[in-house]
Amino acid sequence: MIDELKKLEEDAKTEINLLSDPKILEEIKIKYLGRKGFFTSISSRISEVPPDQRRAAGQEINRVKTAIESLIASKAQSFSGAAGARAEALDTTMPGTFYATGGLHPLTRVMMDLTQIFERLGFSLADGPEAETEYYNFEALNIPLNHPTRDGFDTFYLENGKLLRSQTSTVQIRVMEKSKPPLKIIAPGKVYRPDATDATHSFMFHQIEGLMVDEKVSFADLKGILLAFAKEFFGADTKLRFRPHFFPFTEPSAEIDILHPTRGWLEILGAGMVHPNVLRSVKIDPEKYTGFAFGMGVERIAMLKYGVEDIRQFFENDIRFLRQF
Repeated sequence: MIDELKKLEEDAKTEINLLSDPKILEEIKIKYLGRKGFFTSISSRISEVPPDQRRAAGQEINRVKTAIESLIASKAQSFSGAAGARAEALDTTMPGTFYATGGLHPLTRVMMDLTQIFERLGFSLADGPEAETEYYNFEALNIPLNHPTRDGFDTFYLENGKLLRSQTSTVQIRVMEKSKPPLKIIAPGKVYRPDATDATHSFMFHQIEGLMVDEKVSFADLKGILLAFAKEFFGADTKLRFRPHFFPFTEPSAEIDILHPTRGWLEILGAGMVHPNVLRSVKIDPEKYTGFAFGMGVERIAMLKYGVEDIRQFFENDIRFLRQF
């Protein structure tokens, strides 16, 4: 018991000395000296102490209680003195201190706007890991072993055999593995590619990809969804242009441009009908189900919306730039 009392005294001393909030002092007092506190719990076992040791135990009980009470009283006095000193130093004629109100980062704002638009179009949010396997990043997406994107110059490979995902299409595969059609999801998140950083490229950027799989889904459905998105985000007069393209995971595929009022047609995203091989890889029958997928870079969309000319400005944390949003 004596050892327990000494430890209790040391614990109380440490906790009280480190205390910086006077509001918590009363809680500390109850914790150690209250009717259900640590001290009562230990001292109530005096009857268990052998008769020849009870006198020493009783003296230690009295000493420890007095010591803890003294510590609490001393701490309370120090708080009272500090409060008095602060009150004396307070000059009520001085103007107050005002702090600037924070705001959302422009990329966060655009990501939220895009997500909300597609949610209103019936898509649900999905997420996945940023460190991926080659299967999810390449094989399940119908990207062959000899494809240039699988080279070390185009993908960040990790020492544990994984890689940093180069598109959020990996999330589409994971969702289709666990859930069967009908499916309608969007997957926002960070992606990584070892590109040289310049005004339009970054080794890390953000994507939002969408996927819809159901019976009788057509390219017309894809065009309708993307046109509805563009008109809501960029304005009712927005025009889109679809150009034939190639992606391993969609067939047919297209790149989609938006008509900028001063710069003409500008590419904003890629899209297409989900390749039958991708559906087969997740055990979805391509004879029964079809689907479309699309993906866009959030930074590219933000640059168009806000007239930003250099992608690096989003990541430099220059408050003069960020305050504009």
